[in-house]
Amino acid sequence: MNYPLISLIIPTYRREQILKDTLEDVIKQDYPSLEIIVVDQTLTHEPSIQAYLEQLVNTNKINWFRINWASLPGARNYGVRRAKGEIVIFIDDDVQLPPNYLYAHVEAYHKYPGVGAIAGRVLDRMKLADSEKVNNPESPYTIDILPPEAMDPGIAWYHIDLVHTTKPQQVISTRGCNMSFRREIFTKYNVWFDERFRGNAVREESDFCLRLRQTGYQIWYEPDAYLVHLGEETGGCHDISTRSFNYQLTFYHNHFLMALKNLTFNQQLRLYAKLFDCHVLGNPPCNKGGSPIKILVRLFFYSLGLLDAMKTVIFARWNDGQIYSKEDLNSSNLNQNKLSQIA
Repeated sequence: MNYPLISLIIPTYRREQILKDTLEDVIKQDYPSLEIIVVDQTLTHEPSIQAYLEQLVNTNKINWFRINWASLPGARNYGVRRAKGEIVIFIDDDVQLPPNYLYAHVEAYHKYPGVGAIAGRVLDRMKLADSEKVNNPESPYTIDILPPEAMDPGIAWYHIDLVHTTKPQQVISTRGCNMSFRREIFTKYNVWFDERFRGNAVREESDFCLRLRQTGYQIWYEPDAYLVHLGEETGGCHDISTRSFNYQLTFYHNHFLMALKNLTFNQQLRLYAKLFDCHVLGNPPCNKGGSPIKILVRLFFYSLGLLDAMKTVIFARWNDGQIYSKEDLNSSNLNQNKLSQIA
C-alpha cells in the first residue's frame, strides 16, 4: 500500500503544557509521510513552551505559523492553504493519540468507496472509562448502527454518537477534534470552513460537512481512527464560561446559522423545535435545570441567537464573512508581488 502524504493541522489557542503533550503524541506516530502544521493563535507562550516549539521547528519536526487573531474556522483554512498532503487531518490541541492513529485514517480512504472525509471516534475525558471498552462488544455503552434519524439534517445532531458507536458506517458529519478530508475538497471544490461561526465555533464542522456532501463525496465513520479528547478547562478557541453572555449568544447563533444556510424550511423547523425542547426547556438529552427563571433566560438567548443569525445571513449578501482568509490571501499576494519585484 502506498501511503499518501498527510498534513496534520493543529489549531491552538492559549494552550501550554497540554499543547506540548499533544505534539509529543503526534511526533511518536511512525507514519512514513507526514507534515505537522501548528496554527498558533497564542500571542505569548510560557518560556519553556516557547523554547519547546522553537526546538521542534529547528529540528524540522513541525511547521509553526503564528497569527494575531483567534478563529477556529479561520485557523483551519489558514492551515489548509499551507498544506501539501493529499489527506488533511484536523485534531484539537488537547488530545491523546494511539500509536496507529494516522494509519487508521488513511486506510479508511481505501476501504470505503466514494469517501471524501473520515469521522474518527472520540473518547472524551469525561468518558475515559470508555477507552477500556473500545474492543468490547458486550459493553452496555456501545452502539452498532446509528438510527436513521442520525442522517436527517434536521435532527441528526441529537442522534449521531461518535463516542459509543463501534461499527464503520456512513455519517452526516464529523466531530471537529478528530476528522480528515481529501485536500481536493478545498482546492478543487472550493469548500472551506465558514469563518462567521464564532466563539467556540460549535456547528462549524457540521456546516462544512453538509456542504461537502453536495460534492457527491461521502463521509464515513471509522471507529479505529479514535483519539482521547481531554477537553481542557483552560485555553482553546472558545469562551470557557458557559454562563457568559458571549458563549450563550454564539451557541444559538451558530446553530441557527447552520440551519439557515443548509436546511430546507421543514428541516429548519424540526431543528428549531428540538433545539427549543432540549436547550431551552432542558429535556433529554440536555437534562438542564427546569426552573421558570432558567427557562426564560435560555429562551432569551434562543431568540437573540435566531435574530443574530438572520442578521448574519442578510449581511452575507454584501460580505461572506471570510475576513481572516481574505487577510491571509491579501498578505500572500503582497509578498508574492514583492518577491517578483526583487527578482
